[in-house]
Amino acid sequence: MTIQQIADKLVAYCRNSQWEQAQRELYADDVISIEPEASSVFEKETKGLPAIIEKGHKFDDLVETMHSIRVTDPIVADHTFACVLEMDATMKAHGRTAMKELCIYTVKDGKIVKEEFVM
Repeated sequence: MTIQQIADKLVAYCRNSQWEQAQRELYADDVISIEPEASSVFEKETKGLPAIIEKGHKFDDLVETMHSIRVTDPIVADHTFACVLEMDATMKAHGRTAMKELCIYTVKDGKIVKEEFVM
């Protein structure tokens, strides 16, 4: 797959809240995920596909109701692409909140090897 095809597939999965399917298909086994900052729930950096899938399950468990998800079309460079993810969700411990972050992905050998979220 080209980087454009990977970017388009990831965006399509995300628009349908199919996080794990995207990860299993598009991510490398040794992928790294970087959050804006460490929290009591998530570390700053998560390494490896199984750990990232588990992180996704942990996030899903925190969500009471997902009201809406919006993902922009990707902006693609040679080995990197980015999109903006907006979520309106009611979180079990914090109530309703709007989240907006820039999601940056690095691709190598046809797989996503790094994801980084910036607020």
